[in-house]
Amino acid sequence: MNHLTRNDFASALQVLAQIEAQAVDVESFARATVLALNAYVASELTTLLDCDLFTGHRQVMGLTGVRVGADEIACFDRHFFEHPLVLHHGMDGGLQARRISDLVSRHDFQRSALYGDYYQRIGLEYTIAVPLFHDHRRLVSVVLNRRGLDFNERDRERLELLRPHLAFLYRHARQAPALQTGATPPPVARPAADVSAPGLTLREEDVMHWLACGKTDAEIAALLSISPRTVQKHLEHIYVKLGVETRTAAVMRALAAADHDSHVLPTVGGPARSPLPRQAG
Repeated sequence: MNHLTRNDFASALQVLAQIEAQAVDVESFARATVLALNAYVASELTTLLDCDLFTGHRQVMGLTGVRVGADEIACFDRHFFEHPLVLHHGMDGGLQARRISDLVSRHDFQRSALYGDYYQRIGLEYTIAVPLFHDHRRLVSVVLNRRGLDFNERDRERLELLRPHLAFLYRHARQAPALQTGATPPPVARPAADVSAPGLTLREEDVMHWLACGKTDAEIAALLSISPRTVQKHLEHIYVKLGVETRTAAVMRALAAADHDSHVLPTVGGPARSPLPRQAG
């Protein structure tokens, strides 16, 4: 069920703009994401976790004034391959934001060694994870934790709304050091989305589609058989029509407009349409 409102889309846009303005590398992305999400979905502990799916160890990033001790981290690592969210996102390839309670009953979770040795020890009860990157070796997720009240479906939908765009910003933050040194950045998965907004031409919708997939101007030009300069002109027109100044903001504003028109949550990350090249312009 769609619990999202226009205010949720507006808040998501603000969160992404805040992160985009501060994320120049992975560490700054982690800090900015934790700070922005704390005001977006309430959480006692929010972190960016970079998990090694071979060794079962994780790197905890983005903590602001909160420290998880070495003993607690080691305890979590001992039960790494039992964690419902690690199994779902890391092993089974789950793509969407999920709560532990989506995957295992409260009764069974409280009886697990993971809960007794780790969650009960640090005083946390409920967890939701937002996967940003996954390959055969690594899983990177934003993880939010609470004590007294589980995340509800609206919380999950709000985080899922952000997920593909956070993944896009994470990818660019990860590539930034390599781009600065001229090295070839590691390959990463690209999100897919189908977005449109009132007032856009068919060609501008094509550009918006590939923009949401994380394509560069040159890649969009090649896909649509137009010049990079023409792509830039289309983007200028899109920004004016949507009242935004950045690529991420354009995608979020288009999603919000589509939601308002259809009253149905846009399927971000779902099957992408493949627009056929039309005449340049």
